[in-house]
Amino acid sequence: MKKHWYDYLWIVSLTYLTLGFFNILFAWLGLLCFFIPLIISIAAGTKGYCNRYCGRGQLFGILGGRFGLSRKKDIPGWMKSKWFRYGFLIFFLIMFCQMLWNTYMVFAGVQDLKQAVTLLWTFRLPWQWAYHGTLLHPGAAQFAFGFYSIMLTSTVLGLATMVCFKPRSWCVYCPMGTMTQLICKAKNR
Repeated sequence: MKKHWYDYLWIVSLTYLTLGFFNILFAWLGLLCFFIPLIISIAAGTKGYCNRYCGRGQLFGILGGRFGLSRKKDIPGWMKSKWFRYGFLIFFLIMFCQMLWNTYMVFAGVQDLKQAVTLLWTFRLPWQWAYHGTLLHPGAAQFAFGFYSIMLTSTVLGLATMVCFKPRSWCVYCPMGTMTQLICKAKNR
């Protein structure tokens, strides 16, 4: 099978996670993984991003498939259900809004920059080495810490799901996939 340029986007996902580890401001690049799927689903009415361009899904496919890190079991029915997928999307959006609120509070000068990444919305990991101040407002760094937390958390959830079930099981309940699916349904009515 002939490889295309987009078959290597898993490298972009891996690079993103690595760069954010060393300099948190690279987390801003993650917005591409947020806006591009939305733009594709709005413009084309398809889940083309999920099916072809999602580097994270490709990474899970490689780790779980080629490297055999997956049990290759079917994902439970409840994880495929609408109530779980939509509930998880709502939960993720609430966490995203909370991240935006914390960013606003730093921009407004009401709260200080928190140089921590929160993993699984619970565990605060000190991340001071990844930010040493710049010409940018501390609010820009606060957004980066929050967004990287979301991206790292979703990657950890995806890896856990990959290990327990089929390699791309995360894709079943991925919040971006659920959002793009809702957009496609609305557009194709």
